[in-house]
Amino acid sequence: MAGFRLPLLVAVLVAAVLAVTQAAPWMKTPVLLALANGMAVAGVIVLVRAGQVSFGHAMFACLAGYTVAFAGRAWHLDALLLIALGTVAAGLAGALIGLFMVRYRGIFFGMLNLAFSMVLFSVLGKFGGVTGGTDGLRFDRPSFGGVQLEREGFETALLVLALALAVGVGWLVMRYFGSVSGQALAAIKTNETRLEYLGISAKRVFWGGYVLSATLCGLGGSVFALTQGLVTPEMGYWVRSGEIVFIAILGGSGHALGAFIGAFVFEFVKLYAAALLTGAWQLVLGLVLIVMVFVAPTGIFGLFEKRLRGVRS
Repeated sequence: MAGFRLPLLVAVLVAAVLAVTQAAPWMKTPVLLALANGMAVAGVIVLVRAGQVSFGHAMFACLAGYTVAFAGRAWHLDALLLIALGTVAAGLAGALIGLFMVRYRGIFFGMLNLAFSMVLFSVLGKFGGVTGGTDGLRFDRPSFGGVQLEREGFETALLVLALALAVGVGWLVMRYFGSVSGQALAAIKTNETRLEYLGISAKRVFWGGYVLSATLCGLGGSVFALTQGLVTPEMGYWVRSGEIVFIAILGGSGHALGAFIGAFVFEFVKLYAAALLTGAWQLVLGLVLIVMVFVAPTGIFGLFEKRLRGVRS
């Protein structure tokens, strides 16, 4: 029964999102942003599985976004190719940076990620002739699947694709958690020394998780860039990385679905709080996080996890 409930819940949520966005077209943009954030958060919870928190993972979403912008402006590629390019660019960057990051744990890991992200932020801001500086880069709406669509049609197509990608990301992350590599990654949090005694390289396992994490953040960043048609250095600023960690705590890091639940709650609380309390929406989000820490330390998904699993009395 538990194995049936979760897919059913996912199907209901996907159908609800499609129905709501068709009834209220203005909802497409915030939903797309929430889905993009959810994919990035799914990447971060991979690292949380190893007991590590990154305060700079927005840099991979930013790298992917700028890859989309540069490729879109230079070669006018299709949206599907742009997403693939952005995701691959983030994965390659994660593979390179991960060679350094696997040596560190705890606060050193988090702060070194932050340092890399601030270097990227500074470079993007200083080299304005290439990157557009603090104003960022705009790019024209690309074709989608070889078809040139108007804005409404493009957003609808991108929404359907983002929903499919979100379901795929959730499935991939949970499959990874259940795999040998995922179990070894979790062992880094509990007893890394014993993992080495078993003949398994903790650094290699952690590097694989780090690359997967960066790739998922890049996928989210690519969708984010296509949704806005604009990329700025703010995509890689430390505040964005903090938001990703915030969402992971809010939704719950124990399951991939928590990443997307947290992303939707964050996006819509932010949207309505900013509209009703201009200049004070951060206060509302802070209060929400404080309440969640006391009421549901395992996140929103943790509140329903036992029911979904069908726990025996």
